[in-house]
Amino acid sequence: MGIRYNKITDKHPREIVLLKSYPCKYGKCSFCNYIEDNSLDEEQIDNVNFPILDMVTGEYGVLEVINSGSVFELTPKTLQKIKETVIKCNIKVLYFEIYYGYHKRLDEIRNFFPGIEIRFRMGLETFDNEFRIKTYNKNFSLDENVLNDLSHKLYSVCLLICTKGQTKKMISNDIELGLKYFKNITINIFIDNGTIIKRDDSLVKWFVQNYLYLKDDDRVELLIDNKDLGVFEQ
Repeated sequence: MGIRYNKITDKHPREIVLLKSYPCKYGKCSFCNYIEDNSLDEEQIDNVNFPILDMVTGEYGVLEVINSGSVFELTPKTLQKIKETVIKCNIKVLYFEIYYGYHKRLDEIRNFFPGIEIRFRMGLETFDNEFRIKTYNKNFSLDENVLNDLSHKLYSVCLLICTKGQTKKMISNDIELGLKYFKNITINIFIDNGTIIKRDDSLVKWFVQNYLYLKDDDRVELLIDNKDLGVFEQ
């Protein structure tokens, strides 16, 4: 039994909910086991999500919604429930996750939540196109024009680090470019999860020795463990 609601009280205080959703439209990322939380049963999805959303108080005026996919995989009733919750709890800032394939549709969500600051996060994982495509099996490539476009559409990107095949130079470059193009980055140190992607403990040791200061950088959310946000379904 997992935990689907939590409060983050230190950096960027907010409430966070982990919601159930339809299957991820892409669903082929080689490191991801979150798709096990997907369902095709709309009633079941809503029955899980509604009680979780009822726990939101609006204490910080900020709500983060994560799910095993993108905001576009949430059911219509769950989206409506989020909208009602935002209004009832006087939420001013709302975080959602998206997959790259949806980046041209973001105004649909902004228009659904008028007057609310929507902050989109996307799993970019690495700025190294070859590693992202061949190792992480994410089917998109980035260049300067795409990055400039995304920098205006997204609030934050997630970077996945310390996996076998990565190098110190790649990780350093990812952090540098993440902070160059985006207001905020989330750095996830990989935890072995039964997928073909494996953790590189030597890189973890190096990263902790050289980059732990990022915990104090307001632009960075550093997740040493994938349960650090306090919500998980495993």
